[in-house]
Amino acid sequence: MNAIAHNRIEVMHGVNLDQLGRRDPAHYGEDDLPALERQIDAWAQAMGLSVRFFQTNHEGEFVEHLHALPDLADAVVLNPGAWTHYSWAIHDALELVHLPAVEVHLSAVNEREEWRRVSVVADLCLASFSGQGPDGYRAALELLARELGE
Repeated sequence: MNAIAHNRIEVMHGVNLDQLGRRDPAHYGEDDLPALERQIDAWAQAMGLSVRFFQTNHEGEFVEHLHALPDLADAVVLNPGAWTHYSWAIHDALELVHLPAVEVHLSAVNEREEWRRVSVVADLCLASFSGQGPDGYRAALELLARELGE
């Protein structure tokens, strides 16, 4: 029996992403978080990736989960939510893990308020996808699959 090695991708959702489905659908779409995660999981499986999910509204928990990633994952897709724009703690934790990372935002952050156009994690990421809705996660997975040699 041949076992296929799957690269492990951690998908981390930050503050308020548990409220998808209640937030402005013009920016965030109609899906709730479980529906989004089912779609991401389907894409990952089709690409031969193994995906796990994490969501918290507590910045310290997000940081601690990043600290644990080297034992859990080969790469990370992260949407820190509003923390993207100011959390140097998340930046520093991501820097420590030394894993390929891709930043994703459902909304077109570069077309919104000025403060949303700043990302303190972008310099640590292979790419940032925003304004593509759930398809941004698919693009992130495709990029990581190539990066990891799937």
